[in-house]
Amino acid sequence: MPLSPAARISGSLGAILLAVTLASAVVEAGADDRYVTALGIQIPKELVEAPNVVGTDPDGNTIRLQDFRGKVVFVNFWATWCIPCRLEMPAVERLYQAFKGQGFVVLAVNVQEGPGPVRAFVRELKLTFPVVLDPKGTAAMAYLVRGLPATYLIDRDQIIVGRAIGAREWDGKEGRAYIRTLLAEGR
Repeated sequence: MPLSPAARISGSLGAILLAVTLASAVVEAGADDRYVTALGIQIPKELVEAPNVVGTDPDGNTIRLQDFRGKVVFVNFWATWCIPCRLEMPAVERLYQAFKGQGFVVLAVNVQEGPGPVRAFVRELKLTFPVVLDPKGTAAMAYLVRGLPATYLIDRDQIIVGRAIGAREWDGKEGRAYIRTLLAEGR
């Protein structure tokens, strides 16, 4: 899928482009319209490559978004103190368990917290998907996150195909159907 020249711009101009593209999001006609509408997902009007999230997990292992090229990636920005994030996480875990063997990855990006509270949160909720620490908020700034939780859906070519601000019941009928649609694309 070719990117427009503007979508390849990096740095702050690229972040501005991302903001403008997502701010003017519209739902495109297609079979998954009812799922997109039911979940309140914003669909970008233009193809924009996802900014590469790079960080470490709570144990210090490096994780990069680009390592998941070829998979559908559910990038979720969250924090341990965020009540909607806490409420959403069990549904995200169930969604991950349902699709992890089919080319689906959840990448949970913790915003501006240290490994101790994150490790305790992950253990308490029994989360098994990759968790990345974003202690300075660099990844959150690249995605222009303004509230938590914020979820970005990335296709197999690492193009942003959707964004949802706020908690969702991701493992419900609509969420599962939408992920199945994304997994079926680009095979």
